[in-house]
Amino acid sequence: MPDVLTVLPELILALGAMGLLMIGVFNQDKSFGLLNWLASGLFLAAFITMIATSSGRVTAFGGLFITDDFALFMKTVILTGAIFALGLSGQYLRERGIARFEYPVLIVLAVLGMMMMVSANDLLSLYIGLELQSLSLYILAAFNRDKLRSSEAGLKYFVLGALSSGLMLYGISLIYGFSGSTSFEAIAAYGAGDGANAIGLIFGIVFLISGLAFKVSAVPFHMWTPDVYEGAPTPVTAFFGIAPKVAAMALFIRALIVPFPDLVDQWQQVVIALSVASMVLGAFAALMQTNIKRLMAYSSIAHMGYALTGLATGTIDGVQGVLVYMAIYMVMTAGTFALILSMRRKDGLTEDIADLAGLAKSRPALAAAMAILMFSMAGIPLLAGFFAKLYVFLAVVNAGLYWLAVVGFVTSTVGAVYYLRIVKLMYFDEPNETIEPLKDRGIATVGFVSAALNSPLHLVLIWPLTVAAGVAAQSLF
Repeated sequence: MPDVLTVLPELILALGAMGLLMIGVFNQDKSFGLLNWLASGLFLAAFITMIATSSGRVTAFGGLFITDDFALFMKTVILTGAIFALGLSGQYLRERGIARFEYPVLIVLAVLGMMMMVSANDLLSLYIGLELQSLSLYILAAFNRDKLRSSEAGLKYFVLGALSSGLMLYGISLIYGFSGSTSFEAIAAYGAGDGANAIGLIFGIVFLISGLAFKVSAVPFHMWTPDVYEGAPTPVTAFFGIAPKVAAMALFIRALIVPFPDLVDQWQQVVIALSVASMVLGAFAALMQTNIKRLMAYSSIAHMGYALTGLATGTIDGVQGVLVYMAIYMVMTAGTFALILSMRRKDGLTEDIADLAGLAKSRPALAAAMAILMFSMAGIPLLAGFFAKLYVFLAVVNAGLYWLAVVGFVTSTVGAVYYLRIVKLMYFDEPNETIEPLKDRGIATVGFVSAALNSPLHLVLIWPLTVAAGVAAQSLF
């Protein structure tokens, strides 16, 4: 029973997904709206259960699964992001005739995999959770199967995802071969003793990091991101940018900090290289984009680079900064994609950045919300995005990596150019065609709530968020 209580939130999602599937099988696609609401209810039930049953650091199933303050924090962010993603999907999928009952079921199964990833305390449970998430995401990317771009996105994601899984498995096999265990605690004990200078273990860490870097779309494992973001249905792209990135970053942190605490000098170099490459490519490649979904893809690559700078420090402050960053990033991304879904002309949705011209004249509230989110992503002071970068870069400076903070500052300045270009288009250019009013309450709610949380109003919440992130980070050390 103690093991069952520990995994009760995950059990609720697993059994709930089976229940949703049965409802969908008997009622077919007409049950899509009901299943969307039920899926949101499952996420809420899992969150309440998680809070009610949390009791510090607890392991289950022979140490394969762990719940602690870190898992509690990251799962809260993931579940919130998943509810946002479901709120964005209804109208879009119905208009395209793809409002199929499988969609909310796949979302629930993907979130189940993410929660298992966050609580993985062993290389085996790490891989099982990662693949459960990935298999659901491959299908979601190709969900609009009658559209060539969506099918292409799913295929690219699947092929490259299989390659990254192979890299990760090879790294896991090397780590197991040298340490003699897949348990994080046993690997940490080996690394502190005989394995401190084992070259095979270091090779294993590099391959493990390569597989994890693919999941957070860090350079040079980013090649799938722009094509998948552009080709997948927009609500699916929003989901990709919200929850899986948070889960993958949580796994990245736990998989390096917990099993390899005495090998920081070895894996730190690799993480720094990934971080710098991601910040530079994400900042400069986005300057040339005309499609807003591709722009968001390169933006996400840059943001993952900023987050990885905190992990590269290997300190409590660094991990705390990453947790704050990912929570704020999730809210910023959810709101931005909500507003992208509201870019609606008479002939349908548009993804061209140029079509935002003059938005402030026709839809001032929409333009104001988009401007707040763009300023926040650029890191303008007093907005949430500024504090996200501030906490990460302060940790980097405190760790003595001054040059890394300089790279982050310079690339943030470059990245501000394409965010401010969108604001300039909305407020200073003449409109091409009027954007239609928002009709979907879910999209409007997510967009405007996100904008409010990124405005200076967030100052009320930043202190409790920082404290919670500090407690979560402390639990890993």
